[in-house]
Amino acid sequence: MTATPATHAGTPGGPATAPPLNSPARVITASLVGTTIEFYDFYVYATAAVLVFPALFFPTGDDTTALLASFAVFGAAMVARPVGAVVFGHLGDRRGRKATLVVSLLVMGVATFLIGVLPTYDQVGLLAPALLLVLRLAQGFALGGEWSGAALVATENAPAGKRAWYGTFPQLGAPLGFIIANGLFLTIAALQPHPSDPLARSEAFLSWGWRVPFLFSAVMVVVGLWVRLRLVESSAFTAAEARGAIRKMPLGTAVRDHWRRLVLGTFIMLATYVLFYLMTNFTLTYGTTARDAAPGGLGIGYTHLVLMQILGVVFFGVFTLLSGPVADAVGRRRLLLVVTSLIGVFGLTFALFLAPRADEAFTGALAQAFLVLGFTLMGATFGPMGALLPELFPTNVRYTGSAIAYNVSSILGAALAPLVAIALWTQADGSPWLVGVYLTGAAVLTLVALLLTGETKDVDYDAAGTADEPA
Repeated sequence: MTATPATHAGTPGGPATAPPLNSPARVITASLVGTTIEFYDFYVYATAAVLVFPALFFPTGDDTTALLASFAVFGAAMVARPVGAVVFGHLGDRRGRKATLVVSLLVMGVATFLIGVLPTYDQVGLLAPALLLVLRLAQGFALGGEWSGAALVATENAPAGKRAWYGTFPQLGAPLGFIIANGLFLTIAALQPHPSDPLARSEAFLSWGWRVPFLFSAVMVVVGLWVRLRLVESSAFTAAEARGAIRKMPLGTAVRDHWRRLVLGTFIMLATYVLFYLMTNFTLTYGTTARDAAPGGLGIGYTHLVLMQILGVVFFGVFTLLSGPVADAVGRRRLLLVVTSLIGVFGLTFALFLAPRADEAFTGALAQAFLVLGFTLMGATFGPMGALLPELFPTNVRYTGSAIAYNVSSILGAALAPLVAIALWTQADGSPWLVGVYLTGAAVLTLVALLLTGETKDVDYDAAGTADEPA
């Protein structure tokens, strides 16, 4: 894409010709609140996939097999996300961003609430995991349309020269959703402790306590809907609509004219996805597994480890916000080349940080340093994505293009990461070093994609676009 003079308030290169349709506070709130709720719903499931679902929905008799079955259903949602990206992308590029965001939030909220009332395997047999799979697919379908819409609301309403800064607010929903979801699980587990084993869940927690975070989603969805219903459609979309640039089949246009950017955007997100799911799901699994188990872990209590993760996620949130102004100043590509290189190096340090030590306090300190460093890198790589992926595509296919790239990457990264990590961990007899090598490999692929992609910070955000230009 080539930068051209701009007249839109959200595009660098010229003064705004009209006041913004949405105030900065409304834009930031709508993009932040919605993604916080969506990610909260997603993380509630991710936490339950480790703590609850192997025992209640997949009682195979073997702990590792049950965990893999639980993660397989977790990963199934990633397969549904590209479907959601296509459906919601079509609606968003044809009908506008606002209505699409309202529908995606409703679908996610209803699916999450219904998981909270599901019967277990002991109650209805195989129907229980089947229903869980259906609702998990609905979650993935909804999230497939959520992220891009929120990113577009933020960046299409951004002041000149601040697209990356505004684009970090929907990204901030990830750490906030994580903290709320895990904080709620942590509180419930603390109120329902196991009487003798800190690594085990109590009968009350397994009976009904785990359901509370899923049911609480209904309250959050009502708040999110109230905020999003007050939005006004962005001037970038209304301008494209007024000049007849809207396409009947945005997916066809995106694939035909911008296929190269779809591929590059997918691999640009790859290392980010792998890093995040290793820092959350795998770390929770590995950290809470007893040292003498097969494969062995760190033997850290659930409550202690979640508190350690929450501290790390604070750094995730801070560096997500800090990355925006940096990306606006030096460019998205230059910042991500540096951060992705550091992620590759970080992957080679897993055995150093996560190897069990004789001194349990020292083991915990190294694990905490690992979480802080990993989540810091996560914030620095995740923040600029809110601007970079939408900037790869013109207005008339921006929702579809960015959603497909973001969510196809979720299959290659997020869907496979938990399963690959567990397999590599088992293959290495309980050592996490191969898991780190897996992250380094993902970082190399992302670096290649970045090197093949041009800088996007000065593109004309109002361009309709026709053919795929050199990246």
